[in-house]
This record gives sequence, C-alpha cells and structure tokens, in this order.
Amino acid sequence: MRILLLAICGLLCSACLAREPQVVLNGERFTVEVAESQQKQALGLMFRDSMPDDHGMLFIFPAEGFRSFWMKNTRIPLDIMYFDEDLKLVSVAENAQPCRTRRCPNYPSEGPAKYVLELNDGKEAELSLRTEDELQLRVD
Repeated sequence: MRILLLAICGLLCSACLAREPQVVLNGERFTVEVAESQQKQALGLMFRDSMPDDHGMLFIFPAEGFRSFWMKNTRIPLDIMYFDEDLKLVSVAENAQPCRTRRCPNYPSEGPAKYVLELNDGKEAELSLRTEDELQLRVD
C-alpha cells in the first residue's frame, strides 16, 4: 500500500512540474517565465542578480514585427534569441551586457519576430544555434 501511495505522489509531483512553462531548443529544455503583458515585457529580467542555468524568459508578442531589446537595469549578461511566428530562429544577440548608464545599446532582431527568448550568456554557443532552428513551446 505504501509503495502505491508513493507512486501516486510521484505522478502528482511530476504533473505539477509539467505545468511550468517550458521551451525546448536543440534538445535542451528550459523552464521559462512568460512575459505576455506589456508590464512584464517592460520589466523583463531587470534587477535580478542571477538566473538558474536551465531557466529563461519568453516574450510573446501579439504579432510578428521587428523587435529591439536593451539591457537597462539588467544585471546578468544574456543571449537574446528572436523567433518568427513559425518558431524559427531569426537572429541572436549574443553576450548582451548589463547596462547601468542612461544610454544603453539596443539589440535589434534581424527580421520580424513574434517570440523572444532570453537565456544566460553563452547558451547560444553551447547549443550551436543556427538560423531556422526551431523553438518548441510548452506553455499550457
């Protein structure tokens, strides 16, 4: 009976974990915070001192368009990846550095993007990303 109870608890716990929004990129899974609202998009990853290696932030926009991000008040270096409406990689801004000045550089997409994924700096190289690589969403 105890083994059955433990098995049920294990299944319930794994179901809870599966509900966290995730993305898969080149076979690697990342737990993501989803920035759907304008408020969440404006705040992004500002004022954070660290982010777990297997985490990121996913920005979802209502339609495709040229996107540009900056790193004002962001304390951790990031790779910023732009994906089109078909979830194909458009471009990457590697090694976007924290900015604490009034004038911060912009990191624009090279084509229209609907989804933007921010991961810790170095992930793009680690994953050997290429244009047209596909992002898988698990944000139910």
